[in-house]
Amino acid sequence: MLSSILTVALFALGADTIEGIGPIGKIEKVQGGFGFTEGPAVDKAGNLFFSDIPNEKIQKVEDGKVSVFIEKSNHANGLMFDGKGRLVACEMDGQIVAHSPDGKTRTVLVDKNMGNRFNAPNDLVVANNGGIYFTDPGFRAPMPLPQGKTGVYYLSPEGKVSRLIDDLPNPNGVILSPDEKTLYVIPSGKADMMAYPIETHGKIGKGKVFCSLKQAAGKTNTGGDGLTIDIKGNLYITSGLGIQIFSSTGMHLGTIAFPEQPANCCFAGKDMKTFYVTARTGLYKVELPIAGHRFAGN
Repeated sequence: MLSSILTVALFALGADTIEGIGPIGKIEKVQGGFGFTEGPAVDKAGNLFFSDIPNEKIQKVEDGKVSVFIEKSNHANGLMFDGKGRLVACEMDGQIVAHSPDGKTRTVLVDKNMGNRFNAPNDLVVANNGGIYFTDPGFRAPMPLPQGKTGVYYLSPEGKVSRLIDDLPNPNGVILSPDEKTLYVIPSGKADMMAYPIETHGKIGKGKVFCSLKQAAGKTNTGGDGLTIDIKGNLYITSGLGIQIFSSTGMHLGTIAFPEQPANCCFAGKDMKTFYVTARTGLYKVELPIAGHRFAGN
């Protein structure tokens, strides 16, 4: 149902659906009791990984079972696998790191820009060339901000870092279009999500408003958090209302509500049709008829 809010309870046997997107069946709670869940990521086998920020752990979901993958995560937030099978993490303690496939080796990829630590890296997306786009807002950052401002950065495969964007209020979620010709950034400080043309990886053109998030009653300018994208280029953005879904042209298709406010989301499973949502103290999942886009490490 277009432009509608779909409130889906745990006990629901089914739900109205957004045409071509779903959901199929009910939303299930995988597990609760976490501090604050974030950063879902999928490996090539379809297993899900996610962060529990305050408890400084990265969890793994395999065959429906949740186990600790990293014991000390340095407040890791956004996660994504790269083409080498490494789990790349935004550590809010100030750096971007890569964990080996077995989780035994941690490598710092970058921890400074212009001689200072990053504020608190939040979310990232790994391009097909191995470059990494990541956001650096002020959440959990020391004050005054080590970088002097919030920003979006690009880390090249050769290890060179450059600031691409510095005029957004707390840039948060970041993702690439399936053809990697557009960089999407959702700030927490305003309702508009931005889209930037990619001239070549590490060089972007002038940004424009891609879409504006629907607002809860009494709210006027609340932004989003994490986001993901499917094979058709539809964007799934977490917000105070739930997962707001927009087409590749910026049309609002609908919103799926969850029992807890979502912070981030990700497609996983062997067919990439299991939609996971990290929402405050819980991890939730629901089946969709459309598959998520596979990046280099997925």
